[in-house]
Amino acid sequence: MSKFIVTGSYSAAAMKGMIAHPSDRESATRALVEAAGGKLVTYLLTTGDNDFLMIVETDDVRKMLPALMVAGASGSVNGLKTVQAFTSAEFTAAQNAAGEIMMRYAAPAQS
Repeated sequence: MSKFIVTGSYSAAAMKGMIAHPSDRESATRALVEAAGGKLVTYLLTTGDNDFLMIVETDDVRKMLPALMVAGASGSVNGLKTVQAFTSAEFTAAQNAAGEIMMRYAAPAQS
């Protein structure tokens, strides 16, 4: 399963709603991710440029795109960003593969 880190922020309207009617946003987010066939591994509220960070596992990122569209279309979140994450073992395998590819690659001549 591939891992993705998703960050974003809550809209002002969402913040007002959360103050007026506190709710478990992790539970709501988990339901959305699972509806798209993914698994919510971690959900954190953050300070700084983003209000939340989540780690999602999925066997196909194309399945997660509709869930992100639903979240964005709701007007409750903005600035959603998704990046793929790799374990140390996956990165080590990539380094080994890069070494094999490098032997077959000829860089352009530099002047």
